[in-house]
Amino acid sequence: MTWELRAVNHRYLDVQFRLPDEFRPVEQAFKQQVSAVLSRGKVECALHFRRAFDQQAEMKLNADLVHLIGTRVTEIQNVVPNASSPNATDILRWPGVITETEIDAEPLQHEATTLLEKALQSMADMRRSEGERISEMLETRCSDISTLAASVRERLPAVLEGAHAKQRERIERLDVEADPARLEVELALISQKLDVDEELDRLASHITEIRQVLTSDEAVGRRLDFLMQELNREANTLGSKSADAQTTKAAVELKVLIEQMREQIQNVE
Repeated sequence: MTWELRAVNHRYLDVQFRLPDEFRPVEQAFKQQVSAVLSRGKVECALHFRRAFDQQAEMKLNADLVHLIGTRVTEIQNVVPNASSPNATDILRWPGVITETEIDAEPLQHEATTLLEKALQSMADMRRSEGERISEMLETRCSDISTLAASVRERLPAVLEGAHAKQRERIERLDVEADPARLEVELALISQKLDVDEELDRLASHITEIRQVLTSDEAVGRRLDFLMQELNREANTLGSKSADAQTTKAAVELKVLIEQMREQIQNVE
């Protein structure tokens, strides 16, 4: 008796069983066992069972049926003389000629339950080990994102000053006298358009939440997937507000890091 378990990512817990006939009455109990250990994923559970061979027990011949088959063959040959006679192998294949000994399914079902518990524990241990590696990778990416965000924030005053300087240069090239009040309004609008402090603050907030989620003992995959969408939204906004090549490059690098995290999160329960 052997259990074979396969699991892939899924939004919810979807458990499918392939069972020999002797075990179908307890399929629901098996499902409850799986759901007690796993909370997310598409799980395929196959139970392979091969009965030990007992010549005395397994090869009981139904002599009455064999005699009846022989009688009917003789009757057919009396009507159709050219009809060929079945050989011994043909008769053995006849349904009911060989009877199988009924087995007590309850001890087998109990053994299958015990083995399934061990298989699920083994799977849970493997998933936990994989989860630890994924957690380390996510933490590294979180640190990289924080570093990029800090570099963008550090450059922000210089980026704003550069944008203001370009606006003043345009006015000077036009050789017109600008209204100081209007110029201040224009510069303020430029600052507002290029200001990414809010996006950087939200990035930092999402990174903090990701780190908190990674320490949880509950299923966190769906929550992490949502946080990746939020991170990606901030990275897109950062790119659209970019006014210099370095900020644009940082936004692209952020999206690469977020995509790497998103791919790995598909393997997280």
